[in-house]
Amino acid sequence: MSQPAGFENTDKTLVCKLHKSLYGLKQAPRAWYERLTHTLLQMGFVKSRCDPSLLVHHKHGACTYVLVYVDDILITGSDSHLVKDLIHKLNVKFALKQLGELDYFLGIEVHHKPSGGLLLHQTKYVKDLLIKTNMDNCKPIGSPMVSSCRLTKFGTGAMTNATLYRSTVGALQYATLTRPDIAYSVNKVCQFMAHPLESHWKAVKRILRYLKGTLNHGLLLQPSLSSPPFSLRAYSDADWATDQDDRRSTSGSCIYFGSNLISWASKKQQLVARSSTEAEYRSMANTTAELLWIQSILQELQVSYHTPTLLCDNLSAVSLAHNPVLHSRTKHIELDIHFVRERVLSKQLNVLHVPAADQLADPLTKPLSPSNYASIRHKLKVFPSIHMILEATQSESANEYTVMKMSAGKFAELLLNA
Repeated sequence: MSQPAGFENTDKTLVCKLHKSLYGLKQAPRAWYERLTHTLLQMGFVKSRCDPSLLVHHKHGACTYVLVYVDDILITGSDSHLVKDLIHKLNVKFALKQLGELDYFLGIEVHHKPSGGLLLHQTKYVKDLLIKTNMDNCKPIGSPMVSSCRLTKFGTGAMTNATLYRSTVGALQYATLTRPDIAYSVNKVCQFMAHPLESHWKAVKRILRYLKGTLNHGLLLQPSLSSPPFSLRAYSDADWATDQDDRRSTSGSCIYFGSNLISWASKKQQLVARSSTEAEYRSMANTTAELLWIQSILQELQVSYHTPTLLCDNLSAVSLAHNPVLHSRTKHIELDIHFVRERVLSKQLNVLHVPAADQLADPLTKPLSPSNYASIRHKLKVFPSIHMILEATQSESANEYTVMKMSAGKFAELLLNA
């Protein structure tokens, strides 16, 4: 750092002693976080063990939540009087600027629906990204990746501006916070950051063209029509040995709390699977780990929920979760088997079969045709900010629950026949 104006000293043996942290230094956010959390802990808040940026306060059945990101703070709760009292106490100790009802936070725009729902979208963020890449006047397209697209490390020439590729793909990663429909495509182009080729850049531009046509789309969160405990169900899927370079599989999962999509993932597996059952089971193990984390968060928030249900479209993997027999073909995945089966045996997890047509995690493992993407967005709770009908999505969640019950019955019938 340079010396303050008016206090320059040419003696290089002297150093500046800071009495408090300066804004802009790497240590400043940590110093601010420690001071803020210390104050909140004195007020009776408890720091979450699952997420250190979340603090929770329970008093006489009312809950107050504080979410901290450096100097941006979200405060909400079930009692408006307690929220106002907390804001007043923080104003006494800190110089706060109240921005009112949440409408913009860390690049995410929040639209409040008249019926109580929220639509999270990143229209401004995506527009800025399109301008940065000179794609603001591009022609929209119906899907982020075509099913015939097989990206590989070899083929076309190297991209001349690798920095542009890396910065654009990094920005697209942040866009997946509200756009689960591009999670698989972004995951795929992220695998070539070290040596991007022209074919990889072409795939990135297709994602940008897709976002251009769906600028106003975002993730819908709506209040539940039912009373607690709420349902918690997860869909797990895997596409076996699809990587052209190393034949590793791709795992996909999406987790619904009630009718709301709260977690999703599209990830390349770390090991080569020797069968589709192994690939599916590894995906189930990863989804189970995510379910355990979500359960811990819900327990800290004192939100009641039913026993989680994990749905998979591979009958062999589902049977393996219930059958304790480990034959020679499954010894190499014994750890994952024990991890899932322990939860099944302790009644902490229900593993059921779901037909492939009702597998909601399917678009997180492979590219699909443009004609299917309207229904895919609907299932992944991605809606436009203008034409949104909450009644349609609520009826859809009821249909999904019926499908889950039918799948459970079908699976029981298969077990009886076996």
